[in-house]
Amino acid sequence: MKIPTTLKHKPVIISENYENIDGRKAHDTDAKGLSLGLAQWNDRGKLDISAKVWRYTGEKWSRQSEELPMHRVLDLAILTCRTSLYFQDAYRFPKLYDPDKTLIDRIGLQGDAMSVSVCTENPMIDEDIKLFSQALSDDGEMIGERLRVLSRLLKEMGY
Repeated sequence: MKIPTTLKHKPVIISENYENIDGRKAHDTDAKGLSLGLAQWNDRGKLDISAKVWRYTGEKWSRQSEELPMHRVLDLAILTCRTSLYFQDAYRFPKLYDPDKTLIDRIGLQGDAMSVSVCTENPMIDEDIKLFSQALSDDGEMIGERLRVLSRLLKEMGY
């Protein structure tokens, strides 16, 4: 299925077979493609690039398609990596976290830092963190494959 090029987001680099590799939903997803392109929110004279997940309902392109600025895509990758690293040792805590020290890390970015914490505002955190940990474990092979590819590409780029 071809990603539309007549909408506000203007694709430049695309992956049109994303439905074949969409994690646990592979071959049974409405996420049909990914693109990097010119952001739909561009104002005259101001240009941003963004990443977009293209969803197709079977009849039309969905309004639930998501567009993210490139830095947010990378921020999500950073958050994913730090979260995965945290859960490698979370078993050391009876609740999978220390209720007295919920801050996992502060990752320096743009002269400040991204805080990564356990969300204790969630009233069901003790149950939800166990479910999250189990899902992360269940998807470990799939996530690990993507992290290895990301690591290889970052090394090839000199990072």
